[in-house]
Amino acid sequence: MNTMQADTDTKDTIDTAGSIVGSIDAVDQYLTFIMDNEEYGVDILAVKEIRNWDSATPIPRAPPHVRGVINLRGTIIPIIDLRQCFGMAAIEYGPLTVVLVLQVTTSGNDSREVGIVVDAVSDVYSLDAADIKPAPQMSDQLNTSFIRGLVTIKEHMVILLDIDNLLGRDDLSDFAEVTDAIKKDEIVKAI
Repeated sequence: MNTMQADTDTKDTIDTAGSIVGSIDAVDQYLTFIMDNEEYGVDILAVKEIRNWDSATPIPRAPPHVRGVINLRGTIIPIIDLRQCFGMAAIEYGPLTVVLVLQVTTSGNDSREVGIVVDAVSDVYSLDAADIKPAPQMSDQLNTSFIRGLVTIKEHMVILLDIDNLLGRDDLSDFAEVTDAIKKDEIVKAI
């Protein structure tokens, strides 16, 4: 089979009949956002909407990281404060605070929409899969399954989140110990 590379943006391998047979050096886009002066990214294909922060209806007896729910065109969306999930200090929401409404696949392969509150939206990056380093193995006690990988962009590290593993869980526990470990110098040096 003769193959040729399609245009350099898609990097698909196309056979001579014009059928796509594979992908070379996949490039994915990530929407990045800021929390506690750190930059995080999510697969842009999971992002359904970016909304300015508006109040959410509180849910009685909900965990502290669940800010409540919003009605988005007839769909009830739970709103999660990602800062609190990661054990960061609470801040007062301001004009840059946004809610990212994300499409999440749960552990049972169901799909649902979840909103996460973040400090600010940063940028959109096209990243080559080869540039993304795997999440470091820290210890058996620290679950890093919600980290898709780490990438260095313009001399700073961006933590790429696996939204399905983070928000598709039945239990959204406090991930503070993992984010603290990632910030330590010995973890960053391994990247």
